[in-house]
Amino acid sequence: MIPLTAGQIAEIVEGVLHGEPRILVTGSPTLDSRNVQPGALFLAFEGDHVDGHDFSAQAHAAGASLTLSSKKVESPCVVVPDVARALGRLASYVRNELADLIVIGITGSQGKTTTKDLLTQVLAMVGKTVSPQGSLNNDLGVPLTLLNCTRETRFCILEMGARHRGDIERLCKISRPNIGVVLIVGSAHIGEFGSVEVIAETKSELIRNIVPGGIAVLGQYDAFTPKMSEGLPLRTLLFGQTHQATVRATDVDLREGRAHFDLVTPAGREPVALRLIGEHQIANALAVAAICTGLEIPIEVIAGALSTAEIASRWRMEILEVSDMLFINDAYNANPESTKAALRSLTSFAQARGGQSWAFLGKMHELGAISSDQHAHVGEFAGFLGVDHLVCVGTAEYSLRLTDFPDTQIHQFSSKIAAADLVEYFSQGDVALIKGSRTEKMEELAEELMKRWTERASEQE
Repeated sequence: MIPLTAGQIAEIVEGVLHGEPRILVTGSPTLDSRNVQPGALFLAFEGDHVDGHDFSAQAHAAGASLTLSSKKVESPCVVVPDVARALGRLASYVRNELADLIVIGITGSQGKTTTKDLLTQVLAMVGKTVSPQGSLNNDLGVPLTLLNCTRETRFCILEMGARHRGDIERLCKISRPNIGVVLIVGSAHIGEFGSVEVIAETKSELIRNIVPGGIAVLGQYDAFTPKMSEGLPLRTLLFGQTHQATVRATDVDLREGRAHFDLVTPAGREPVALRLIGEHQIANALAVAAICTGLEIPIEVIAGALSTAEIASRWRMEILEVSDMLFINDAYNANPESTKAALRSLTSFAQARGGQSWAFLGKMHELGAISSDQHAHVGEFAGFLGVDHLVCVGTAEYSLRLTDFPDTQIHQFSSKIAAADLVEYFSQGDVALIKGSRTEKMEELAEELMKRWTERASEQE
């Protein structure tokens, strides 16, 4: 964070200061009193179960210089009616102060966090880069990420999610992105938005709010995204696997689930060998390559960095080999598109290893009226791919259209613990995919499966 006095912060957020105006805030802002840095700004939010104001003294004792709160506390504080709104104002001020900072906003129905992780690793080779840990993509996460920037920061990468129309536009008013990236428009959250058309309109808020003369980076994976910059004063870079793409992949080859391809940009052609699992990771890598092309980073640097980058966030296509069995922990979240991509990786690995494929699928949430149809469609796709065992956890809807695929065995369980009993039928060489929406917490099943398989394998030695 750039150094600001308590008096300056009170003026910026239009709050009431209780304390010495010359108190200096220099550390990163935090909502957690256990993670306070010296000189930090502590953010006191009133939650349903926990009131951050009760921890302001603890935060101050740990080194926080100032608390931003909605009521007076004993330690130095700035009191405002709405802490979240004040946080946005403060982040907007810092964005204005950092005139040379290049802000990159990323949105899309899938791939945001993976693309952010990849881009962070690539840009860090060029200059100081700030990006969110995990998936902080809302009206708290975006300001917090911006406030972590200093005058030495060259790039700030922001994930931008949305639950309603106007959410992304509001984040853009705070961050004023120089580059906007839309990966793909899909059916994630369609239950809240009502239609794919409304989702596309919401994602396009990012492109419409790029600063004039900025860069729009658009995927070619749906009918909406490539058109989002039409009529806007922006430079547009398309990425995909067609000849119309500015940045594209050719000569794609999957080796042990990892994509190898030639990266083609206006600057030339370079080989890339991804360490990430899944053919769908090509799109995320191309998005990163397009962003870096727009920033005029040499293609050799881009290709080399992509070939060494790893996934930094948990439960996203994590590959774990336990006693000669492979577990694909992709439990962070799920929608129809990402689940089908994960199923492709599952069958690819199983075929290469000569073992059986197990798909443990939890419910996909926020699909609204099309939920049953989409679950059935994903299950049908699993049958088409030849998945050996489709394990439905908490929902039977995946199995509704599998009558034409008798080779796919269907298992249905109401709980994760019950589903873990299938470990008794695992064999060395098998591959298990675990995936579901965030609220399903399918990582718990992944951990239980690996624990039981480890115990069973030890007993057989």
